[in-house]
Amino acid sequence: MTSVVSDTAEAVELCPAYNLYLKPIAKMTLSVALPHLKMPGKSISNWEVMERLKSMVQPDQFSSLRISKSTMDFIRFEGEVENRSVVKRILARLEGKSIKLSGFTDVLKVRAAENKVDFPTRHDWDSFFRDAKDMNETVPGERPDTVHLEGLPCKWFAQKDASPDRPSEAVLKGVFERFGKIRNADIPMLDLYREEMTGKNFNTFSFGGHLNFEGYVQYQDHTGFVKAMDSLRGMKLMFKGEDGKAVACNIKVTFDTSKHLSEASLKRRQQEREKLQELERQREEHKRKEKEEEEKRKEEEKKQREREEEEKERRREEKLRRREQKLKEREEKKSQKKMKKQQEEEQKKLHLKIATEERKLLLAQRNLQSIRLVAELLSRAKTLRQQQTEQKRAELMRLQQLEERRRLQEEELRRVESEKARALELQRKERELRERLLENLLKKRTNTQSHDSDRVLTDLQACDAPVNGEMKPASLVKTENQDSKPKMQEKMTSEERDRPQREKRSREVESDRRSRRSGGGQSRDRHARRSRCSRSRSARRRSRRSGSRTRRDRGRRERASPDRCRKYSHGQSMSSSRSSRSSSRSSSRGPRRHTDSRSRR
Repeated sequence: MTSVVSDTAEAVELCPAYNLYLKPIAKMTLSVALPHLKMPGKSISNWEVMERLKSMVQPDQFSSLRISKSTMDFIRFEGEVENRSVVKRILARLEGKSIKLSGFTDVLKVRAAENKVDFPTRHDWDSFFRDAKDMNETVPGERPDTVHLEGLPCKWFAQKDASPDRPSEAVLKGVFERFGKIRNADIPMLDLYREEMTGKNFNTFSFGGHLNFEGYVQYQDHTGFVKAMDSLRGMKLMFKGEDGKAVACNIKVTFDTSKHLSEASLKRRQQEREKLQELERQREEHKRKEKEEEEKRKEEEKKQREREEEEKERRREEKLRRREQKLKEREEKKSQKKMKKQQEEEQKKLHLKIATEERKLLLAQRNLQSIRLVAELLSRAKTLRQQQTEQKRAELMRLQQLEERRRLQEEELRRVESEKARALELQRKERELRERLLENLLKKRTNTQSHDSDRVLTDLQACDAPVNGEMKPASLVKTENQDSKPKMQEKMTSEERDRPQREKRSREVESDRRSRRSGGGQSRDRHARRSRCSRSRSARRRSRRSGSRTRRDRGRRERASPDRCRKYSHGQSMSSSRSSRSSSRSSSRGPRRHTDSRSRR
């Protein structure tokens, strides 16, 4: 993991040519003891404790502070600062101090100590190589002379004109040659066959995303190895750029325990490399043979196609030659049978001419038949069109007649209704007048008979003047009035008795009229014709009855006395006026009303 370095005062030169330096690691371990939480659901924030620790070391600062372990009893932090000189001051500020958190009564004790670097010591490699049974201290690579480095950034150890992702063994030697003369150096990721030999991936990435690598550096003597290990203990690698910015990263330094650069290992890897190269050559040879075989196969196919084309060309030429031979034979036959062919051609021309004439005749007949067929179809279509037009015209005429008939019927109905209304109005006026006369006669009959008779006479004159069209003498009217009082009373009682029947008949006539209006056109026509026929028959009957009645009345008047004749003539005039009014009412009501009015008279 790389980090930016702001203070490079304690940096030690490693290789100024490649801008590489060694910087001391200044790490410390901080432990914060946690109190027992008495209230359930309450917890201590690690972030709050970390902020309190940062505030306690002011004005100094941690370059990094992270939690390495957290339990219910304590929280362990791992902090790092820029320089080792600051470590003691920070330890003095934190060791034995206490932290008071809000919401907690107990204080948190802080313990601080400098972090011990995990780095092998002289005793470690001496005891390892002394106790190892497969190691020989007299053989290079099997004694403590090889440094194993991990986490080296590829970009820092790459050639300037090469790819930044591929480190260089020359650069690695040049950097670590400061501690002593180097016998051998190895970067496994540069060997193309190393991954196949060991089955290990040497391309590793750090936390920041940069490509790192591992390397082996073997010194010629033990002194260089010891000096390198002592110099790299507690150090991290720092790269200082041309712009003055410095970046540091932690590297892992150990002594080689796998005899990586021993003669046997180098020979074994060389043999394996040769085997892999041989396998690769065999694969390339196999691919080359396959490619050659494929090219040979394609060449054979090409030759086969060429042979097939040649065979096709030969067959085509043979076919043309046979055709030419046949043409020559045919020409010879034609020359031999020239006369016969001429005769046959003449016969063919004659037959062809006959067939052509027959064909023309057949075509002319077919054209004539088609023309006749088309003319017949057109005439039929025209006839059908005319029939449809006539049908539409007849239908239109029928609809117009029906409309005219309906209009006439409506006019007739309106006229009948108007006549009926006029007759009913006249009947109502007559009934009111009679009722008024009857009341006046009944009230003043005993007291003022003469005075009442004069008033009745004047009322009768006023009533009969428009009815009969002539005026009568007052004496005649008075006598007739006295004689006609019982008759008028009987007539009024009979009219009152017949009033419900008349109302019933008027309702029937009204319902009949509504049914005629709501009925179809044919039923209305038939009903109108029947009503006209019934009215004409009732009019003829009335005329015959009135004629016979006038003849009987004339004979009776001749036999009666003059006073009686006068009375009868006055009564006859009154009855004739009433009969004329009732006949007008009956004509508007139809045949049934006519019979009712006749019975009422």
